[in-house]
Amino acid sequence: MKNCLFALLGLGISLNISAQSTLYQSGSQVLLDQNLEFFDKQLFSASSFENSRLLRHAKLSGEQQKSAELHRAMSALELESPDGPGLMKAYILDHGKHPSVATAGLYLGDHFFYKRNYKEAIDAFSLIQPESLSPSQQADVWFKQGYAYFQLKDYANAAPFFDKAKSLNQPISADAYYYSGFIALEQGNNAKAIADLQAASKSSEYATKVPYLLTALYYQQGSYDQAISYAEPLLASGQNLDRRETIHLFLAESYYSKKDFANAAKNYDAFINAKKGTLSREEVYKAGISFFETGNYQRATDYLKVSASDQDEIGQASSFYLGHAYLKLDNFPFASTSFQAASKASFNREIQEESLFNFAKTNLQRGSFQAAISTLDEYLDTYPPGKFRGEAETLLSEALINTNDYLRAIEQMDKIRTKSNRIQSAYQKVAFYQAMVYYRDQKYKPALSYLDKSQAFPVDRDLFLETHFWKGEILTADGNLPQAIRAYEAVRALNPASNHPFLIKTHYGLGYAYFNSKQYPKAEEQFRAYTQKLQSSSEKQYYDDALLRLGDCQYVQKKFSESEATFYRAINEQNSGIDYAYFRLAVVQNFQTKNSEALSNLDRLISGFPSSLYREDAMFQKGQIYLEELRYQEASRAFTDLISSRPNSPFVPFALEGRAVANFSLRNYDQTIADYKSIIDQHPNSQNSETALKGLQETLALQGRSAEFGDYLSRYKSSNPGAGNVQSLEYEAAKSLYLDKNYAQAARAFESYLRSYPQSAQKADALYFAGDAFLQAGDTERALTYFKQLEREPASPQRVRAMQKMGALALEKGDYAAAIPYLETAAQNARNKVEEAESVQGLMIANFATGNYQASITYADQLVTLDGILPETTPTALLTKAKAQKQLRQIPASEATLKSLVADFKTIQGAEGLYLLALSYQEKQDYQQSNDAIFENSGPFVDYGYWYGKMFILLADNFVKTGEQFQAKATLESIVENSNDPEIKAEAESKLKNLNQL
Repeated sequence: MKNCLFALLGLGISLNISAQSTLYQSGSQVLLDQNLEFFDKQLFSASSFENSRLLRHAKLSGEQQKSAELHRAMSALELESPDGPGLMKAYILDHGKHPSVATAGLYLGDHFFYKRNYKEAIDAFSLIQPESLSPSQQADVWFKQGYAYFQLKDYANAAPFFDKAKSLNQPISADAYYYSGFIALEQGNNAKAIADLQAASKSSEYATKVPYLLTALYYQQGSYDQAISYAEPLLASGQNLDRRETIHLFLAESYYSKKDFANAAKNYDAFINAKKGTLSREEVYKAGISFFETGNYQRATDYLKVSASDQDEIGQASSFYLGHAYLKLDNFPFASTSFQAASKASFNREIQEESLFNFAKTNLQRGSFQAAISTLDEYLDTYPPGKFRGEAETLLSEALINTNDYLRAIEQMDKIRTKSNRIQSAYQKVAFYQAMVYYRDQKYKPALSYLDKSQAFPVDRDLFLETHFWKGEILTADGNLPQAIRAYEAVRALNPASNHPFLIKTHYGLGYAYFNSKQYPKAEEQFRAYTQKLQSSSEKQYYDDALLRLGDCQYVQKKFSESEATFYRAINEQNSGIDYAYFRLAVVQNFQTKNSEALSNLDRLISGFPSSLYREDAMFQKGQIYLEELRYQEASRAFTDLISSRPNSPFVPFALEGRAVANFSLRNYDQTIADYKSIIDQHPNSQNSETALKGLQETLALQGRSAEFGDYLSRYKSSNPGAGNVQSLEYEAAKSLYLDKNYAQAARAFESYLRSYPQSAQKADALYFAGDAFLQAGDTERALTYFKQLEREPASPQRVRAMQKMGALALEKGDYAAAIPYLETAAQNARNKVEEAESVQGLMIANFATGNYQASITYADQLVTLDGILPETTPTALLTKAKAQKQLRQIPASEATLKSLVADFKTIQGAEGLYLLALSYQEKQDYQQSNDAIFENSGPFVDYGYWYGKMFILLADNFVKTGEQFQAKATLESIVENSNDPEIKAEAESKLKNLNQL
């Protein structure tokens, strides 16, 4: 620009100089020419200095004076000298009619204009007389004045100058049209804006800039068709248009306004894919609706979950349509949280009502029956005449049947005075389900009460029959066998089909009720019916156990042949209790004087089942049979095997007696005497101690050693005082307190007894009773004192029980390493399934805690085989096994174990198992599988608040990791609102706060 101005200045001055050609060679003119040369060479300091000196000292003509003043001013401006603008303005004012004034004004205006000092530029350009300029210069000056006002946001003063520049039809006019159109657009003068911008677009410079403004104009004035017809061809042409993405946005908005959702969706996506701008929340909402209306529900959710982020009218509408989109995608969990969010907002009452109903309906579809009931209840209370009321009542009855919150469901149905058949059916089922919950928790009285409630509405005959069966089960567990028998017989009285599953189960339960009532013929009848019906079935249930009990019933009734056949059948069928079958078969054969077969079967048990609970019985029975057979040498060896291999066995005193008898017959009198003495010394309170005393007396007399007998007689009398003896009375009194569960008194009584009689023959019993009494009374340390004393005593059943107690106490204290040896001893010497299960469970826990994970898995598998002996042993075993497998990095195996746990046990262990399963999937970054595990399986675990909450906090974490912030917030808000666990609520609040700060 300045180079052009220099040329103009040169032109103006040279004309004046040529008119004075006669002075060219004068001294002043030479100096002026030198100064002009300084200026042309941009030596502005020299030019300014020399022109100032020339003006002070030389005699100049009028034109020379003007030239010097003008170049001095121009040099000062170039040097940014403070007096530059003043010198130039003075020149213009002093020489207003001189042709060079226009050039000076242009120079001054451009000086300020290009420095963006628009206010000064406006003042400078105003000094110019336009009529003295050429049309091109006029258009240029007017454009620059308009542009200066434009930059100062003074559109009112800018517009007239642009209009003047437009009218001259000069090259700069295209710029003037463009900015004039822009101002008209800002001022709402759409007609002028369109006209000006259309004119500007004819210029190649503005052909790519104008389309987005014109498209915006057409859209803003509601000319959607015109916007579309104008912009679509331009976009299709492939031109490199400025702000092409914005044109797509205005097209999207135009199409949306015309409800042409397919084209709207296409253009919204084009705007987003350009990645050159962001949509407003309202535009995001419209994009989501466009995709929703075209059936592209997945893409609709991408937009709607963004516009649903705030709690306003757009947020409510977005959540509503988001819920429907997720329903179309069969994503019921996401639909549920979306409808819930919409139902909480009240901007649109119709959307609020429908969202609440859909929230309930979606929860019902996804199996969240408790949430469905709460929401349907809320809907019916909030909208009594609601348009969905009829459907809500129908859905409520379905939800009540399927809920896990049975007490609330019953409370809801109790409010209904006239119960329809549907409600009666629901009531029958829900009351039954609650009874089963109470039974699981060993709350037998309320369980029976709710079975009575269920029976009050016998709509479903099969369920009515089932309630009688479960009454029998519960009464049996509570020890009320007469009432249990009546309940079981009520099942039979209903005459169900012979293969009815609960009639079959009734045979088994009734068989045991009669068996434990010692009504063996009736018990035999039921066990026979049960085994006959299940013998060929693939679902054996308790067939193995029932078959063994059938053999026992026949044995007790002295039906030896039938009993023998039954036990042989159990062996041939590889019964799970085959070790017991071998033992009982041997006993039966012994009664049949089939001692050879009996001994063979006992040997099979002893050699083939070294861990069997019946091995000691078999070893003792073997010795007894040899005695009967007068095979004394073999009898002695059999009893010796038992005594040496199982020193803690309760059979030891009787084995000693048997060996004494065998050795007496073999005339091994010294061994006989030694065994009788062992009974009196080590087992003075054994049932056979008096027999041992008599045998000792006889044998000593035979050996001529009767003098020794007096000492042992004294010991026996000391250990077995008469009924009126004070020592005996004190012991029996303490024992009575213990058996009556007066543990504190019993503990003090045994403590006193042991102080008074430290060498009592009942010492082992007294030590155990004292320890357990203190333990039951809550004094753990004193209990341990007595158990440890008993640990130092000789082997006995009481010592084994004390070891088990010490192992359990070590577990409670967290001293797992110390617990293991005690529990191992207890497990090896367990005499029944309860003792075995307690020890194995303790060993599983202790080995896991000490990092012996493979051992923990082994004990867990063993505990599963002892299912039902202790409460919840199998789910506890599966949970521990899965944790151990994970520690060993056996991830697939761990997940398989957790799946089995979750599928089969709706207990607290199952709840923790589901959380761990979902966590395992999350750790593998398989977020979808983690979510699916929670969505599909969490319903039955709603009562376990802590783990249920942990599952859904994990779910929220998954949502965050997959970019589903809306779902994450909705999930955390629901936890905060509904959780009753303080720890869970606090964790959810913390995560929600962090999420809201993002």
